[in-house]
Amino acid sequence: MKPLIYDLSRVPTDTRKMIESTPKLRQLFTKKPDSMLRLDGSTKVIKGNRLGFRTAILYLAPADLSGLNMCAMHALALCKVPCLNLTGRGVMTINQVSRLRKTLFLQQYEAEAIALIKHEVGLFEARAKREGWTLLVRLNGTSDRRWENDGIMQAFPAVQFYDYTKLANRKNVPANYDLTFSYSGAPQFQRYVAIAKANGMRIAAVFRNRAIVEAILSAGDMVMELPVVDGDDTDIRHLDPQGAVVALYAKGKAKDDHTGFVVG
Repeated sequence: MKPLIYDLSRVPTDTRKMIESTPKLRQLFTKKPDSMLRLDGSTKVIKGNRLGFRTAILYLAPADLSGLNMCAMHALALCKVPCLNLTGRGVMTINQVSRLRKTLFLQQYEAEAIALIKHEVGLFEARAKREGWTLLVRLNGTSDRRWENDGIMQAFPAVQFYDYTKLANRKNVPANYDLTFSYSGAPQFQRYVAIAKANGMRIAAVFRNRAIVEAILSAGDMVMELPVVDGDDTDIRHLDPQGAVVALYAKGKAKDDHTGFVVG
């Protein structure tokens, strides 16, 4: 039996035991991933294809599911339970395990993980040029890491990177890295919402259902005294204006969330 190459000591006990006792899963943790990014990795990002964009996206284990916190504000924003990590294909065990392995690879073999991501972005950039589409890269598909500190987007100045974040104080962000602040109505999180608004950030807010979003858009209503744009038409956020609210509707477990994360 091959030895595990990852330290699982901080992984939740039930997850660790499942990995160690399931041969198929255990095998994954005896080796490093061959890739980190997925092209057209969700129904949402695929919507951008019709406009000539394709998105390479990285999905990691969010919050503290790996034993280390990948979403610094999740406790204040109360977004762990309604996280999109558990929507769509993310609910499948093999996908969750894959995300966990990539997270541990990044945490425990950081230089190699960063190098692999750069390699993949380079391959996708070259492919986009050959095939005539525009590459977008989203590294925080289900996490909230400060990727501006890792030198990835700086190495690809012609590639547009973007992310959603609950960190309102991110500085020294490269020009090709577009950030949308992610709203939560949790009372203890409002000081950070105020900071994001004062900084003129674009703010994504999740509403209870699509009908609420359509009513706001059709009436031309303001939210938080800001104009509103439709965030579910595509995931191409860098084309949306700053200082606006991006209206999304709840999916997965978020449909039944009443922590304040979902509006309405």
